[in-house]
Amino acid sequence: MSSNTHPKLHNAMWPGLVGKGTGPGQEPPIGLERMLELTARAEVNGRKFDGIDFFLFLPHLDPKADDGELRRIADLVQKHGFNMGSLVAPVWPGTVGDSAMKDDTARRRFLDAVKMACRIAGVFNKHGVRKYGVIRIDSAEFGVAEWRKDPKRNTTRIADTFREAAKIAADHGERLAAEGEICWAGMHSWKAILDLLEEVGMPESLGFQADMAHTYLYLMGYNEPEAALLKPGYSEKEFYAAYEKMVDKLRPWTIDFHVAQNDGEVHGAGSHDKTGKHCPAKDPKGKLDVVRCAGYWLKDASKRGIQHICWDGCMFPNAMLETQKTWNDILDVMLKVRDAHGWNA
Repeated sequence: MSSNTHPKLHNAMWPGLVGKGTGPGQEPPIGLERMLELTARAEVNGRKFDGIDFFLFLPHLDPKADDGELRRIADLVQKHGFNMGSLVAPVWPGTVGDSAMKDDTARRRFLDAVKMACRIAGVFNKHGVRKYGVIRIDSAEFGVAEWRKDPKRNTTRIADTFREAAKIAADHGERLAAEGEICWAGMHSWKAILDLLEEVGMPESLGFQADMAHTYLYLMGYNEPEAALLKPGYSEKEFYAAYEKMVDKLRPWTIDFHVAQNDGEVHGAGSHDKTGKHCPAKDPKGKLDVVRCAGYWLKDASKRGIQHICWDGCMFPNAMLETQKTWNDILDVMLKVRDAHGWNA
């Protein structure tokens, strides 16, 4: 057992929401209090989660909530012994925001969502429940079909929107992290997201959020085959050579990190379709040596301002989310990541 105290270990609250709903074939959302309870009950050899990362939308939170309601939620999180870390801005159509790539009206809605997230973050910071973490965004342009009609112009439009969003965040003392996930236009491959980050050119205010499940699909070239670094049937040596190449490109931009497992499948539910399939931490079909791969991303993490890591279990069935062993297994893997690659602050 290591004595490392950092990075702090967080569980995401959005697996109770993403892909859930009232549509055909969908399972109902799992409420915030229940997600907190399941997280708080997880324990491995006396060690527990340190905090949570939080999605700023219904039914967990009304982004238009007044300060009193926000403080009530902060109290609830603290009651379970948790800090709050990174927050997910409601940038998508159907929430507060809209596409960062489309017309001026849509892009204004996107920026309104970032402003709203920054305001909420400020209340949580002042309360004391939140002392670190970023605000996560993506292009909110689902799929790559429209982007492909004019890649250069569309990347520039997203970059312009992100640049304005980064200025808003900086004015509030926050940093934004662009989520690397294959379903978001302009962010759908390691090459596309790198081009976008470089075009924004504000690394002090806008960086990259790496998720191990999604970035595995970057390697395989889903949604951009010409950017693939691996082919099916790869050897272990080929895998780690490709993994190191990808991470070396993206790690300098990485300011938020999700530990996760992937079985190589593309999966989705509801409006959140064709994305990386997160697997249970100890899934025998998992393609990743989670602890070893996490080390590539966490090299010099503290110098990039990373103070916590988060487990992302999006798209897990409710029965799996409601099973305590699921969370104990996740915590066990995250502790192994910290033991191997953490530090003391």
